[in-house]
Amino acid sequence: MLPEAFQKRMQLQMGTEYEAFLAGLEGERHRALRVNPLKGGRSAGESRESFQALSPWELEPVPWEENGYYYVQEGPGRHPYHEAGVYYIQEPSAMAPAAFLGVKPGERVLDLCAAPGGKSTQIAGKMQGRGLLVSNEINPARARILSENVERLGIRNCLVVNETPEHLAEIFPDYFDRILVDAPCSGEGMFRKNENAGEEWSPENVNRCAVRQDAILDSAVAMLRPGGRLVYSTCTFAPEEDEGSVSRLIRRHPEMRILDPAECLIVGNGAEPLPDSKGKDRLASWGFSPGRPDWIEDPAPDLERTLRLWPHRLRGEGHYLAVLHRGGTQTQGKVDSLYGRQQGLAEKDCREYLEFAAQTLTERPEGIYLRFGDQLYLAPEGFPSLRGLHVLRPGLHLGTLKKNRFEPSHALALALSPKEVCYCCAVSSLDRQWGKQADQSTAAAYLGGQTFAAQGEKGWYLITVDGYSLGWGKLAGGVMKNHYPRGLRKM
Repeated sequence: MLPEAFQKRMQLQMGTEYEAFLAGLEGERHRALRVNPLKGGRSAGESRESFQALSPWELEPVPWEENGYYYVQEGPGRHPYHEAGVYYIQEPSAMAPAAFLGVKPGERVLDLCAAPGGKSTQIAGKMQGRGLLVSNEINPARARILSENVERLGIRNCLVVNETPEHLAEIFPDYFDRILVDAPCSGEGMFRKNENAGEEWSPENVNRCAVRQDAILDSAVAMLRPGGRLVYSTCTFAPEEDEGSVSRLIRRHPEMRILDPAECLIVGNGAEPLPDSKGKDRLASWGFSPGRPDWIEDPAPDLERTLRLWPHRLRGEGHYLAVLHRGGTQTQGKVDSLYGRQQGLAEKDCREYLEFAAQTLTERPEGIYLRFGDQLYLAPEGFPSLRGLHVLRPGLHLGTLKKNRFEPSHALALALSPKEVCYCCAVSSLDRQWGKQADQSTAAAYLGGQTFAAQGEKGWYLITVDGYSLGWGKLAGGVMKNHYPRGLRKM
């Protein structure tokens, strides 16, 4: 049931299009997944081709995200590919904001309101493991879910933190090349997807969200370097939170201006933007609509350059986004965070890991070593100091340093490809009867914690399904011991 006050407002705004809008909200919602380009190939194109060849589902491309696909059949959330981080199940419209962020490998990128991780993992795929991604979530429980999804998709260069935007702005002034603010909002665009969203809605909550968005955006601008790009998005139709929030931002920060989204479209990672005319035609063909400056008082210039995604005009839920540029004098080189850069651990203090790597890995991941208790992490070069931050995941978790030995983490397994390890053991995604030989075993049995018979050299094995890493096994005496985490096992 849609709230009455919401219906009255939308009827005034939509006019003759209101009935079509209502019909769109009553229609079936569209489901999609986004292929993880960090898995299954040396490039995003190879990853897509590999997945399309193996996929048991009928797929149809999501136009605005090169790695996105609609699906109809049930099952992607229960398939071993999901546990291997081969894809992320994501609402189609939610894929749009990161597509306009224009991320390039090697940049510093902030996802300020990141949980549960859909947009962060999308950004990480475009970064191709190079540069620094900081993913923040203010809610502790949601931050843990964010960290788990970063791990599942095998992301190596992500710092996951649980902080307020205001505190981050104190530590990272003028620091980031790109910032995504997918702001907490009244959630009107999710009425079709989430039946409880309507019950939680009120005009008062719309106003509260708008005030909160102003504060979040002020912090984001403080962290964006001059010349950097900020994408603001919501999943609401409320003008106060959409065109209103962007207009108020520009009045408070005149160095910010709205970019033409048609000029920000990128075809393929690192490719040049589409020519202006083709970009506009492409947006229109997708069903994207311009922002509505006439719906708010005292609109800022160029608000019609912002984008609205309507559920009756495209195959997705309601969304809004604006692409903004920060003007001003750019500094020479990249600035450090407030406390400088994190100092890494000397290799002599990681002896157990280095011995494991020599025996198990064909390629040792590069970066600086960080130790927290007996836990060892690998962070990108130039990693910011962690002083003053509530950190959940400081880069890639390598594993546990134990007396005279090293035990690799599940995160490391998911971040590796078969070519990076000495020994692999394949299990099948086919649902056939459990057997005694490794090549007859099933991924489902492995995910359930079962051991199985196998032959080969003694040591750590990367367990794979159709070439995708699932976790670790350790072979000794003809038995492959299962090291899939107990808390993730599916019986």
